[in-house]
Amino acid sequence: MNKDIATPVRTKEILKKYGFSFKKSLGQNFLIDTNILKRIVEHANLTEESGAIEIGPGIGALTEQLAKSSKKVAAFEIDQRLLPILSDTLSPYNNVNIIHGDVLKADVKKVIEDEFAGFSDLMVVANLPYYVTTPIILKLLSEDLPIRGIVCMLQKEVADRIAAKPGTKEYGSLSIAIQYYTEAETVMIVPKTVFMPQPNVDSAVIRLTRRVKPIVEVLDEDFLFTVTRACFAQRRKTILNNLTSQMPDGKSKKEHILAALEAAEVDPSRRGETLSIKEFGRLSDALLPNFK
Repeated sequence: MNKDIATPVRTKEILKKYGFSFKKSLGQNFLIDTNILKRIVEHANLTEESGAIEIGPGIGALTEQLAKSSKKVAAFEIDQRLLPILSDTLSPYNNVNIIHGDVLKADVKKVIEDEFAGFSDLMVVANLPYYVTTPIILKLLSEDLPIRGIVCMLQKEVADRIAAKPGTKEYGSLSIAIQYYTEAETVMIVPKTVFMPQPNVDSAVIRLTRRVKPIVEVLDEDFLFTVTRACFAQRRKTILNNLTSQMPDGKSKKEHILAALEAAEVDPSRRGETLSIKEFGRLSDALLPNFK
């Protein structure tokens, strides 16, 4: 029986064997607790017919658990130094393919076509490098990939913002950008003690389940996100103040902005954090004719 990769002893052995040193710039923190990895995989609800996409496999700790629970795993690894290590640690599994490259620059749709032709269930499961968490998630969601969802570990503070509800201080343009496409829920909190090296912050695992269609229908998705970012630019300001200061020519278009707020039935004196995504949808459609 193979010894699990994700134990402190085995991790140290592997790092020593290859003389591997952590690169801070790549946000490398390896998990050294097999139970937590198994629980992450459980939250993805994989079957023997599922495909799994992983980002940043490290030395293969999560990859190994995914290989045991799914039909096939394709993992993106940016750090060339890890390729020989992964080839060694994952040698017992013939259903894993490591792709050397940066997922942010990759044509993920093409990778899915090549790696998972004929698969009807596909999940992204990853312990994401914290410095690029948000761009990776937004890329995966906005490219309309044939995935059921994403289960990923990330900084707890970012997880709180992603899953936040209106009226809370965590709720913002990131919550809206992600909840527009998915149902978001934090499924577990992970202490910093189960990583090597230990990060400075606690982590959380979030599950994002793709909606059949976005939560609100809008005329222009990009414009919706432009409006939400504008409304949260200065959290203490009212929506009216933020829109007039942040939108192009907002000051000269103040009357149009007021008319759009009225049409969308949104009080100009409210703050961005009090609006639901549906209200932002109505507002962005009302503003669109004057800003496009």
